[in-house]
Amino acid sequence: SERIKREREREGEGEREREKGAETDTMLLSLYIVNKSGGLIYHRDFSSLVKLDTNDTLRLGSIWHSLHAISSQLSPVPGCKGIELLEAETFDLHNFQTPTGIKFFAVAQCKSPGVDRFLRRVYNLYADYVLKNPFYELDMPIRCELFDVHLSNEVNSTMKG
Repeated sequence: SERIKREREREGEGEREREKGAETDTMLLSLYIVNKSGGLIYHRDFSSLVKLDTNDTLRLGSIWHSLHAISSQLSPVPGCKGIELLEAETFDLHNFQTPTGIKFFAVAQCKSPGVDRFLRRVYNLYADYVLKNPFYELDMPIRCELFDVHLSNEVNSTMKG
């Protein structure tokens, strides 16, 4: 009976460690960048859990832009800038809006830490590798290899903790 008790204690410790690890892991599912007019200019999936077709991703970007604008107008709090976090049962949607109106939003597993920081770093990558690209036209879809490479590195470092 003493041996069984020790095995149960070890199992409990293992479960607590797994739960603790699950709380600290960041699992990014996808990233969207929407221009100030509500047009989707960038989308990338980081997980094979959910795949949306092109029309659904465009629709999602447009709907999020509209919800964000409506929420900032309907808020009873003066100076509200809109929705920053939408918590659902199976995912969290984090939003970062730049002063120029570009929205960066990421879908992540529930309670993933560091997503807001990740979005700000993506904004810096956007400024460094997209806006400084002489061939990029504002509000057009982003097709920049350096941005993709540095974004992949950022995603990997964010998911590793």
